[in-house]
Amino acid sequence: MRDEYDFSHAEKNPYTRKDKTSITIRLDTSSLDYFKRLAVESGIPYQTLINAYLSDCAARRLRPSTVWG
Repeated sequence: MRDEYDFSHAEKNPYTRKDKTSITIRLDTSSLDYFKRLAVESGIPYQTLINAYLSDCAARRLRPSTVWG
């Protein structure tokens, strides 16, 4: 392996998907534990599982039933 690499003429990978955004989100420990256990059972990373669940909710136009007050 080289000691140095020259990336000055490198190009971005045109095949990468740019449809995801990195965010910080605060979740209840019990909710996160639930998705982590489910992820282990299904062999899917927990963040991918949470994203799939939220995508499914959005596609079906589900609304949360939580009442603030």
